[in-house]
Amino acid sequence: QVQFVESGGGLVQAGGSLRLSCAASGRTFSSNVMGWFRQAPGKEREFVAAISRNSVRTNYADSVKGRFTISRDNAKNTVYLQMNSLKPEDTALYYCAVENRGYYYTSLPRLVSDYYYWGQGTQVTVSS
Repeated sequence: QVQFVESGGGLVQAGGSLRLSCAASGRTFSSNVMGWFRQAPGKEREFVAAISRNSVRTNYADSVKGRFTISRDNAKNTVYLQMNSLKPEDTALYYCAVENRGYYYTSLPRLVSDYYYWGQGTQVTVSS
């Protein structure tokens, strides 16, 4: 059974930083694209970042580009999201996600429907 343990969320002031972690167990995801999404109250889940299986390629939402960095450690089956210069509009429940096809993607997937496995979510709250 695939399980995810997300951690690193919390309350931070605007301009601060947080590092999210998502450790998977039950299956090895070294051949799969991994990503992060977020969902604010009353809004749809949105793409934040994705990383290719060998970490060579990354993709970011325009709203976080230059502030967030996605990384992964295949030996630990873990994906990370370093979040700097946080803004109140970054407040959301953050989910890690893993696609299940194992394709070589010309463009890393950005849709919720592209991902098969999901973490339980970790809350990030940024105060102004």
